[in-house]
Amino acid sequence: MDQSTVPGAGRRAAAALAALVAAVALCAGDLLAGDRPFGPRTRSVNDLGNQYVPLHAHLWDLLHDRADGGLLVNWQSGYGAGFLPDFGTYLASPFAPLVALFPRDRIDLAVYVITVLKIASAAAAMAWLLLRLRPGRWWAAALLGVSYALCGWTLAADHNTMWLDGLIALPLLCLAGEWALAGRRRVLGVLIVTLAWTADFYTAYMATLGAGLVLLVWLLLAAPPRRQALAAAGRAVLAVALGTGLAAPLLAVVYRGTEHAYPGRLARFHPVPAENLLARLLPATYDFSSPALYVGTTTLLLALALPFHRAVPGRVRAGWSALVLVVALSLQWAPTSLAWHAFAIPQGSSYRQSFVLCGLLVIAAWHALSYGPPGLPALGAAAALFALVAVVASGTDLVHAHTWPVLLLGAAGALTGLVLLRRAGERGRLALLAALVLLGAQAGESAASAAVASGLRLKHLDDYAPWGERQRLQAAAIARADGWPRYRTDPGREQTVANDPLAVGGQGAAYYSSLTSDVLTRTLTALGGGWTSGGRGVQSLDNAVTDVLFSVGARVHSPPDPHRTHLPEDTAAPTVTRRDVPPLVTVRSDPDEAAFGPSPYRNQELLLGSRVYTVPRVTVRGDDGTPAPGRRVGSGNALTGPTVGARCPAGTQVYLAAPHFSGTARLARGADGTARFHYDRGRALAAMEPLGRVPASGRVRIDLVPDRPGRIPSGAVGCLDTARLATAAARLRATGATSVTVSDGTVRARLPSGSRGIAVLAVPRTAGWRCAAGDGPARPARQYHGLIAVPLDGTGTNLTCTFHPPGLRLGTAVGLASLATLLLLTAVAAVRRRRVPTPAPTAPPAPRERVTAAP
Repeated sequence: MDQSTVPGAGRRAAAALAALVAAVALCAGDLLAGDRPFGPRTRSVNDLGNQYVPLHAHLWDLLHDRADGGLLVNWQSGYGAGFLPDFGTYLASPFAPLVALFPRDRIDLAVYVITVLKIASAAAAMAWLLLRLRPGRWWAAALLGVSYALCGWTLAADHNTMWLDGLIALPLLCLAGEWALAGRRRVLGVLIVTLAWTADFYTAYMATLGAGLVLLVWLLLAAPPRRQALAAAGRAVLAVALGTGLAAPLLAVVYRGTEHAYPGRLARFHPVPAENLLARLLPATYDFSSPALYVGTTTLLLALALPFHRAVPGRVRAGWSALVLVVALSLQWAPTSLAWHAFAIPQGSSYRQSFVLCGLLVIAAWHALSYGPPGLPALGAAAALFALVAVVASGTDLVHAHTWPVLLLGAAGALTGLVLLRRAGERGRLALLAALVLLGAQAGESAASAAVASGLRLKHLDDYAPWGERQRLQAAAIARADGWPRYRTDPGREQTVANDPLAVGGQGAAYYSSLTSDVLTRTLTALGGGWTSGGRGVQSLDNAVTDVLFSVGARVHSPPDPHRTHLPEDTAAPTVTRRDVPPLVTVRSDPDEAAFGPSPYRNQELLLGSRVYTVPRVTVRGDDGTPAPGRRVGSGNALTGPTVGARCPAGTQVYLAAPHFSGTARLARGADGTARFHYDRGRALAAMEPLGRVPASGRVRIDLVPDRPGRIPSGAVGCLDTARLATAAARLRATGATSVTVSDGTVRARLPSGSRGIAVLAVPRTAGWRCAAGDGPARPARQYHGLIAVPLDGTGTNLTCTFHPPGLRLGTAVGLASLATLLLLTAVAAVRRRRVPTPAPTAPPAPRERVTAAP
């Protein structure tokens, strides 16, 4: 590593230019694509619309003191979910609080601005790092900073807002490694590690591995004495240990949260074909399941030219070229892929570490350029390799018609600019022309690639409507009906996004997170609930019994979202149904401890403590009208369609629980409407749906329209006696808490005098809850069919339950120990510096060569 550097003004200019060009190019790409906020097309694809925007909306509510709950418990989602793990996973970035500066109904714009700022910051950080590695033209460092910040990984994953913190972390951690080598700025290096791991621990882990590999190459190239090398490596390891230790209060909570989360879908690693990997080096390509390695044609040509650039020392050429090759191969081997992903196979793309390889390509390109632009032989060899990559990639379906014009224009601009730069020498005007050509080619190529990626992403992933009139009406209806904590207001079954309660308010069952608790998913599934995202996207359940069980006193009913269903838009305002429900805390004097069974209707009755359903035998007929073998439907194409038949008491409410059925169901004769079921093996489970009232004849016929093969269970139909349910609800109200107060992580209730049995909180019994009844000590809460339960002996009327996030105490202890160690080491270093005798005056050293910023 060359210790000579560009003056601070040059680094600042490079960082500023890189940030500006990256931001402008990204916005230009979104403008070309017609994406919001520059056009009508939504950006809310996949988890951006389902998770990140709603979570940022909840952060806005927290910062403005308008949320139900706080950092410990989110009372709006999943009937009460621990929030600190979600905060550490999705919202701990230093950029996230900027949402508070925007209006609540412009939360989409707030998240977009944060995205642009993160990408601009990554460009600035990489430009600064490059000029610390070796001296060179400041504008060239800015150019490569832009190519890194707008690499293919960014263009494919910029909807994963929190991952972009890892894009910033990689160059910053490399800077911290450089300081460790030099033995300076130890405290700042530790704080950078802490900031990176706090902002997004997932990509910070990958960035730390990448920075460690960069440090290893530096040590191999510098070849210092063994003692110095070990000391430098030790300082780097100590910085990482102390930095992650300072982040431990959040990291430990997230780690324990993942332990208690629903496992979701199991995934397996499958390497992509080599030609697909090479295709992703080209501009204007997109694929969710392959490594996005595009870094711009200029950067790729420079990286390919490095092995042939004779002005670069042989060890440097070999070291950086070998590192790029080794990391590229590690992407394709299952054991190393597992190591890159913290030994947990991701549910989705298996190439989330690709930004590290993009960063290494940029560093290799900088070494090819900072020693002087490559000559024609090296540039010719690089162009030949680039052409070979394009030829091999052309046979894949990842290269589209729009790839070629972007590729040809980018290559022409890159080659022209590099040749001009080679010929410029000391001629400022020619160098300025080369800079303009190269920067323009990079910005244009990145903008076009961003526009193409945006369009292809919409074709491959689910998308959701941005905040609009539908959400405004829902939020207004919820605000009028809200009565928390006397009762809950559920945003409803017809959701706009999977985290509707965070987006529009209320206190519902819906909740989507990587940390959705196992107990929540399993409990609601046993009661007839549905889910998506492999069990981590729990949905609201439109059922009168569960509304009683979870104290849902108001339920919003919205028309289907036209953006998701592609049905004609229904401009009707949402309606609200109200119900007299028990309080959040009820008392069961004689609780039934029997385990849940296969029938969701009997499971609801078990938790309710009363029989309210008739569960008849059903007959399932296939498309041809004959009994369906195994009650399977959707395998034929007859005009009649499959049906479900049963007999129930007249006037009861009909429900259909068919978790493995996908399509629509409608109660024949006098139906209230059509219910939609969604089942996708391993990905989605269909929720129980209400269909209407049983006619006077008592005969129930349900017409099905499957959209894929499925199965109807033997106890699929349940007929609810609403009078019995009202009686059961009245009994629970009479014996329930007389008052309930809820703060961030504490529930306090006053119970009727002499209450015995168990008090049941209508809250999932996740790990971390401790409760005390009367004057007794606080103990870990018991579980009653998935809900919080507290034994009562009739001596006290007060009940207090408090949530302590698992891992917080251990993480805080580790954080305090790390802080104490850092302060001690800093004090010892300061004392040692004071004890070192001041050297006698000597002749001033020869001035160090300073590299001025070239035009």
